[in-house]
Amino acid sequence: MWLLQVTLLHMLSGYILPRSHSGWCQPGCDCRGELKFTICSRAMFTALPSRVPPTTELLDLSHNLISTIPEHALSHNRKLRILLLQHNNISLVEDGSFSQLEFLQKLDLSWNRIRSLSEGFSLGLTFLRELQLAHNLLTSLDSRSFAHLDGLQRLNLTGNFIHLIRMRSFASMSSLRHLHLAGNQLTDLKSGIFSMLRSLEVLNLERNYISETDVGVFKPLTSMTLLNLANNQMSTVYFKTFLSIHTYSTHILMEGNPWNCDCDLQRVFRKLRTIQRLFLDDYINLTCREPEVLEGYRLMEVDAELCIAETVTVLIITVTVVITVLAAMLMGERKRKKKKKGKHWTQQGELSDESDY
Repeated sequence: MWLLQVTLLHMLSGYILPRSHSGWCQPGCDCRGELKFTICSRAMFTALPSRVPPTTELLDLSHNLISTIPEHALSHNRKLRILLLQHNNISLVEDGSFSQLEFLQKLDLSWNRIRSLSEGFSLGLTFLRELQLAHNLLTSLDSRSFAHLDGLQRLNLTGNFIHLIRMRSFASMSSLRHLHLAGNQLTDLKSGIFSMLRSLEVLNLERNYISETDVGVFKPLTSMTLLNLANNQMSTVYFKTFLSIHTYSTHILMEGNPWNCDCDLQRVFRKLRTIQRLFLDDYINLTCREPEVLEGYRLMEVDAELCIAETVTVLIITVTVVITVLAAMLMGERKRKKKKKGKHWTQQGELSDESDY
């Protein structure tokens, strides 16, 4: 609520309050002492401004040309609650850059050029609630990336190049509620990568290349209410993968995947739709890519008689095989008995011949 109020005041301040020209205010910035705002957006800065009022709680440095966040560069602004650095050229965030911002609640670093996150990146951000890292150049996540973000509730990593999430990457984030990983390059989901996210409510994995998911990958997410797997490369799913989700109510999105609408897939979705705690919100939009004769058809429109016919065919083949095997066994038994009987009569004949002598 506090963040919302500050944001609204930020939007309105340009219309209702005069500019401040305090000696503390960097040229190119708009310092609003009454609201504790310092607005330096679109000022063509190539480095962090040195003259920012120490009482500032919202510092907007968006849409500049800043490339580096030096260590302790913001040490004179310890009262910051919101720091906006989106749409810059930031490629380097030195260790300890934010270590003295103990009251910081929102940090926006989206639309920059950050390739990796060291453990020192998150030093001092114990009380950070929202971290925006969308549209950077991140390729992987590991246990060092978010080591000190114990209180984080929202993490946005949309639009990076993440193809690898190592175990315990989110180990410190037991309070995380929203995780956005849309628009990355993930191809599979391994069990354990979400193991500590017991408070997670929203998991957005849309627009990746996910084709495989381990059966237990979603099991630790006991608070999840929305799982978005739309627009990936999934051709099939396993019933146990979603059966392991034990939340009270979870909505699942899966349209835009290249589904192989064989009978196995139809059976899986038929069973999933009977689980009362799972809601397949876009089931009516799931379309088939394979087999070729069904391409473009909606999964729900695929004639169930095809699977019935397949089942009947399998049963006929099975019965035929069983009958053939039984017939072969019976014929073999008859031959064995006939051979045994013939041998018996031969022995009787030999005994009869011997008695004549």
